[in-house]
Amino acid sequence: MDLLRIIIAIILPPLGVFLQVGFGGAFWLNILLTLCGYIPGIVHAVWVIARR
Repeated sequence: MDLLRIIIAIILPPLGVFLQVGFGGAFWLNILLTLCGYIPGIVHAVWVIARR
């Protein structure tokens, strides 16, 4: 299941984080990072998924 979440995180980073943690602080941070730049959003999403 984590592999599927990582693939989703590469395509749509906030969705990958949402599937992992829900509407938490990490989700909103990921939206902010994705708006600032797509790559920081991907890195953060993969980090959140791999950490949990």
